[in-house]
Amino acid sequence: MTTARLVPVTIEMDGDELDAEDAWHLVRRHGVRAVLVGAFVRFRYGDGFTNSRALALQTCLGVVPFLLAATGLAADVDDERWSRVVSFTVDAVSPGGDGEDALAGAVSGGSEGAGEVALVLGLLLALVSMTTAMAQVERGSNRIYGIRRDRPAPAKYGRAAVLTAILAVPVGLGFFLLVAGGAFGDAMVREYGWSDGAHATWQVLRWPAGLVLLVSTIAVLLDHAPRRRQPALSWLALGSVVAVVLSMAAAAGLALYVNVSGSFDSTYGPLAGIVALLLWSLMSAISLFLGVAVCAQLEALRAHQPEPAEPDPGRPHHQDVAD
Repeated sequence: MTTARLVPVTIEMDGDELDAEDAWHLVRRHGVRAVLVGAFVRFRYGDGFTNSRALALQTCLGVVPFLLAATGLAADVDDERWSRVVSFTVDAVSPGGDGEDALAGAVSGGSEGAGEVALVLGLLLALVSMTTAMAQVERGSNRIYGIRRDRPAPAKYGRAAVLTAILAVPVGLGFFLLVAGGAFGDAMVREYGWSDGAHATWQVLRWPAGLVLLVSTIAVLLDHAPRRRQPALSWLALGSVVAVVLSMAAAAGLALYVNVSGSFDSTYGPLAGIVALLLWSLMSAISLFLGVAVCAQLEALRAHQPEPAEPDPGRPHHQDVAD
């Protein structure tokens, strides 16, 4: 149940959709701090943390089968060099790997028949899990906008399946470029002899390409997930940028902690990769819903309803923001 205040649907006087210029005018008028504080309060009272935990779990349930499918693809291709590229990339981004990662071992040693089974089952499980994750994005977004009921189940999960089919590839590619792109480039140098120029070009171009993919894809997701009429994509891109920046900062902080601290691998042992995936998924989910909250709070400000949450019974309204 959400206690975030319902955000009215707003459009321009001439009927045009709100765009990025309108959003920046609101940010300058009210101040960055006021917008961010209001967005966080809206996130909190819109059950943001609860929905973030649920989305993180569903994301993990989608990522692990997808990695299983990747191992099956590598084994099915029957190319030893490509299998080693996949193995090196997975091992490099997995804490606790150090050449002993079970997934990497499966990539390099799996049979062709086992690879086909892993590919099919992994993709099916990943699609089902990511469909439920997309449905969770609708639930979390609705609560942040103050919408208390989701779409009927057929419409909700049907839309989630369509969004998964359309957005899974660009989202996955964007995260791959930003998170695992460096390790992939190093593996291509080792196995396929990429030149220094090709390697440097890859390392430079993967960042803008990954950022553009993620920002644009998340903006499309924010346009279609909530049960309401949304502003233009350029308006929603502001929340997408917030989500991507926070997610990348969290991932960088986690990577720094794992690499600098010698206690992470020793504490969690073989589970270090799973624990890191859970932490990364949770921080990414929180970042996504905070981006949603920024878009929602900006539209609420335009509707002259700056208070992000309903007041507690018997308490002055202004105290909610202070909480």
